[in-house]
Amino acid sequence: MPRPSDEAIRAAREQRAAAIQQNGLPQGKADLTLSEALVLGLLKQGVKVFLTVFGHGSTEVGEVLRIYQEAGLVRVYGLRSEIEASHAASALRWITGEKAAVVTSIGPGALQALAASIMPASDGLGVYYLFGDETTEDEGYNMQQIPRYEQGGFLKMMSAMGKAYSLHTPLALSSALQAGAVAVDHPYKPSPFYLLMPMNTQAAWLEGFNLDELPTAVETQLSAAAGDYQAAVEAIRSAKRVLVKAGGGAVGAGEELITLLELTRGVLVHTPIATGCISFSHPANMGVGGSKGSLCGNFAMEQADLLIAVGTRAVCQSDCSRTGYPLVKQVININSDPEDALHYNHTLALTGDAASTLRLLNQALAQQPVRSDDTWRTQCTEQKNQWLVLKEVRRQVPTLHDDYWQREVLTQPAAILTALDWAKANAVVSIFDAGDVQANGFQIVEDEAPGLTITETGASYMGFAVSALLATGTASKPFYGLAFTGDGSFTMNPQVLIDGAEHGARGCILLMDNGRMGAISGLQNDQYQREFATANRLQIDYLGWARAIPGVKALDGGTTTTQLIAALNAARRHEGLSLIHVQVYYGADALGGMGVYGRWNVGNWCDKVQALRHEIGL
Repeated sequence: MPRPSDEAIRAAREQRAAAIQQNGLPQGKADLTLSEALVLGLLKQGVKVFLTVFGHGSTEVGEVLRIYQEAGLVRVYGLRSEIEASHAASALRWITGEKAAVVTSIGPGALQALAASIMPASDGLGVYYLFGDETTEDEGYNMQQIPRYEQGGFLKMMSAMGKAYSLHTPLALSSALQAGAVAVDHPYKPSPFYLLMPMNTQAAWLEGFNLDELPTAVETQLSAAAGDYQAAVEAIRSAKRVLVKAGGGAVGAGEELITLLELTRGVLVHTPIATGCISFSHPANMGVGGSKGSLCGNFAMEQADLLIAVGTRAVCQSDCSRTGYPLVKQVININSDPEDALHYNHTLALTGDAASTLRLLNQALAQQPVRSDDTWRTQCTEQKNQWLVLKEVRRQVPTLHDDYWQREVLTQPAAILTALDWAKANAVVSIFDAGDVQANGFQIVEDEAPGLTITETGASYMGFAVSALLATGTASKPFYGLAFTGDGSFTMNPQVLIDGAEHGARGCILLMDNGRMGAISGLQNDQYQREFATANRLQIDYLGWARAIPGVKALDGGTTTTQLIAALNAARRHEGLSLIHVQVYYGADALGGMGVYGRWNVGNWCDKVQALRHEIGL
């Protein structure tokens, strides 16, 4: 049949959407546009949330989404920043498990979302990205395309970041969505999927399109590693100081980790993303370790002679740029990804699902008892006790005089400790932004279970936490979030004040203001004894900024922990988005931070760190 009129297409879409609401997704053949088939395909995979910044490159998809939202089939949120949209979609997947799609136009908008997608790519989160793209007939430069006389420029760029596909050929839609399903629901390394939508194919008419070709999302179950468990047992039996390093892939294997620790009398150190993998109060949990790390976590890493790595990518800050285990001679690496499993030298790789593999390893260990000597754990416990004392001292000395504010203000450790205690007591999800707030935060956090704290250390993307609060308003089962952010991170994505109020976010931005990019100022001082171009002279009225947005509650966090708690309580009572501004200390006083306990291959430290890495040879 010839392509119908626009009015007829609209009527058919409305009729189809109403039928879906009554009877579920259609089967068989249908006459429709590529854009409508795309939306149906995403619905079939459970994608119902669309975070959008529409432009001239995505109006056709936008029209389909308008009709489907009016029928109650999807939830569409028009936003003011593609970066913000990406962060919100990532947070929704991370915290609730719900899938979402980010929709942008061609060119700058798509590139902004692409930049932000390094966050879910790094943290293992499956998110769809639908980008407008240049037309397929190459009639000349399209506005906002990459200005070269060739096709596929954006496809090449997106493919460098991850899995990408172009709807250059409309009837390849089912193949595109199959590739997307594999990427966003990958069994061990979910990732973004970039679907490029040429502006002239979005409205292409598909006559008799077979809707049954559209793939569904299928969950893939991984099995335990088929490895040499006896060799692993022998390596453990010959070691004296066993360290289990738990990464994001170990979250969900808490019971198996605890059994392993009891059988080996080892200790556990986790990456920032894996907080709560086992209870912090468990005597074998030494907390976080790495370039920032902790007294007890880094002590365990420095003294261990056997490393059992579980579900970790060994990011530079997590293993001190490969110098974190100077005495380790043997590694047992449990990971679903063969490349990650073989990261270290002297490795026995067990490539498979973490929990299933740990169960088999524990069964093998139980048949050949390892040891009952607690000397190693006792040494580590002494360090953990010192770490707890160090934290408590910062709780007891909550304020210092600050040169920027010219008065006594709260320290970051005191503010974070206070807010985390409040969040636990009020069943609030804590979300940390990048920078010194994040570093102090993951050193302080003492989670008893996974999911209580979200700290985005994969890409360490400034502005993630505040944007993540949008997920509180878009989730099927809403939650309350507390975004820990600094003035630097907040000003990367302040659009959340408007969009959060517009779309019903329920959460609080705890803005800790020290008038600078504190993490980098500190790094500059540590390396070169000078800071440069990372501090403000201006003092910004963030409360005035928040008050300018209808529906946002602006609160002064004060200069005492009592005042901060009162502000947090007031924020929680507000049915919407709040911002608490807290002036915090920056300076040389050690009580103003949690300290640095590891190495990092950056700046003028590189020669020494690299030399040590090669000396260790791991």
